[in-house]
Amino acid sequence: MSPVTAVVVFPGTNCERDVIRALRALGGEAEAVWHRDADLSGFAGVVLPGGFAHGDYLRPGAIAATSPIMAAVRRMAGEGRPVLGICNGWQVLCEAGLLPGAHIANRDLRFICRFVEVEVVDTDTVLTSTLQVGQVLRIPLNSYEGAWVDPSGEGRVVLRYRDDPNGSQGRAAAVADGRGNVVGVMPHPERAVDHLTGSTDGVPLLESYLAALERLPVHA
Repeated sequence: MSPVTAVVVFPGTNCERDVIRALRALGGEAEAVWHRDADLSGFAGVVLPGGFAHGDYLRPGAIAATSPIMAAVRRMAGEGRPVLGICNGWQVLCEAGLLPGAHIANRDLRFICRFVEVEVVDTDTVLTSTLQVGQVLRIPLNSYEGAWVDPSGEGRVVLRYRDDPNGSQGRAAAVADGRGNVVGVMPHPERAVDHLTGSTDGVPLLESYLAALERLPVHA
C-alpha cells in the first residue's frame, strides 16, 4: 500500500481538491482531513493547502495555527516526515513556528494571479530532491499577502523568483526548515500538473514530495 498524505482542510481552504487530485494523478494517495481532527495516525506526510483559512482574519494563518490538527503536524515535523505548506499553508506553518519568518502584503498591495518563473537553489529538501540547482520552473502564483520576511535571517530559501513579483525577502518563493522536511512554497505546484492548465512544471516538485514519503515508514 502506498503511503498516504493527509491534506488538511480549514474553514476557507479552497485548494484541497486540487492537491488531492494532483497527488493521485502522480501515483500517490491522499485524503482530506478536517482541521479539528487531532490524530494523523496512518499518514506518512501532510500538506496544508492554499486558500483563506478562517478568512485570513487577524493575520493569514494565525487562527489556523491554533487548530487541534497542528499538534499532530508538529509531531510529524519533529519526526522528520514530509510537511508541505502551499500558499496559505506556508503562512500557517510560519504562524505555527514550524518555519521562520512571516508574510505581509505584496509590495504593490495587489493580488497576484499569474505564472511566475522560479529557480531551484536548494535540492536537499522534500520538495526539491529530484531537481537540479539552477533548474527553472514556471508555476502559478495566486496571493495577496505573499511577501515573506524573516528578520531572524534563519530562513533557508529553496526556490527563488527569477523576477521580484511581490517583494519577498531574498526573492524567496519557497523556504525550508533546517532538516529540509518542512517546506513552505507560495506558488501552486498542484495547479501546474496538466498541459491544459498551462504548465506541468509542478510535477517534479510533487514527485519529490512523493519520493520523500516512500523513504519513510507510515506514521504510527
